[in-house]
Amino acid sequence: MQTSCTTHPNASKKKERFPFALICLTLGAFAIGMTEFVIMGILPNVASDLSVTIPQAGQLITGYALGVAIGAPVLTILTNRIPQKPLLCILMAIFILGNFIGAIAPTYELLMGSRLLTALAHGTFLGTGSLIATQLVRPEKRAGAVSMVLAGLTISNIIGVPFGTMIGQNMGWRASFIAITIMGIISLIGIILLIPKIEQTTEASLSKEVRSLFQPQVLLVLATGAFGACSMFTVFTYITPLMTDITGFQESSVTWILVMYGVGVTFGNMIGGRLADWKLMPSMIAIYSVLTALLFILSGVLHYPVLTLIFVFLWGAAAFAILPGIQLRIMNLAHEAPRLAATSSHSALNVGNASGAFIGGFIITHAGLAYIPLTGALMAAMGIIGAVLSYNQVEKRKRAVN
Repeated sequence: MQTSCTTHPNASKKKERFPFALICLTLGAFAIGMTEFVIMGILPNVASDLSVTIPQAGQLITGYALGVAIGAPVLTILTNRIPQKPLLCILMAIFILGNFIGAIAPTYELLMGSRLLTALAHGTFLGTGSLIATQLVRPEKRAGAVSMVLAGLTISNIIGVPFGTMIGQNMGWRASFIAITIMGIISLIGIILLIPKIEQTTEASLSKEVRSLFQPQVLLVLATGAFGACSMFTVFTYITPLMTDITGFQESSVTWILVMYGVGVTFGNMIGGRLADWKLMPSMIAIYSVLTALLFILSGVLHYPVLTLIFVFLWGAAAFAILPGIQLRIMNLAHEAPRLAATSSHSALNVGNASGAFIGGFIITHAGLAYIPLTGALMAAMGIIGAVLSYNQVEKRKRAVN
């Protein structure tokens, strides 16, 4: 696997141009974020059209997340000799094909299959894109570069998901997938035109890659990230019925609620990147603590529309503030397997996504929709434990060195 880049005469020029390359990576993440999250806004429409229940439709999210979790490391290993830019092109082509199939899928089963196909591109694209981003900036700016790539996911929540939801509610949910397909084509063109070629020479053996990835510290951080993602998707998967059935908003208002949530997500991602560059582990512990508190409070204010909107915004900010730190922490720990590590972090997060969607459906069936935020808070509390354990191990290693 190719793991390091050489310095060449154009390196400094590339670093000067890095915003353009990072913007291109952000566009790809935008399209991926749109296909991952737009289903939440049109979940009732999909369920009604395909004659399935809301929890069954929610499994389209579980299936997608499991596709990322399983497909990302497998695809990364299988494509380890492909240069990064051609690999990004291949992944975006898979993404485009999967969304097009989803747009024309006549049955629930075929739609599920298209989601699984699309999911293959997700983790490997974001992992490879994050790695490229860290190579285009100075070392002290790496978390900020990763957060800019991940900003594509957050911006998709402000623009892409609400737009896709509005299209789906007014023109049918299939139109949402057509819009995503077009976005993918635009992203592919951007990758071809704007991503620079990064010269790479060092290769690591597969066994060394796996050993680096399966260090206890790395596994602990992966689990910590998974709990954070589980917390978010336990709630976010069912955000539409929460807002309409409990808080009392009209379905047409969900689009604007998602815009507001997306603004919070983007704000949180930016702050999270800065905090991770400043104090990585302490900031992660603090963010998980805030996330837990916000979800506990949200569970108690769902019948108050104004308070619900405030805490949905704050919850979105806290949920995504975690991601840059998780990604950077894993790449720091598994430095001998940066590409596999960066990809596997998205696998872990999507194990959390899948678990959250499943747990949320289970809670709705056996306890009721109102208990969804409380369940998300319990998952976030597990993330606090993981972050504290990881921080303590860091401090022990520092004391041992001194």
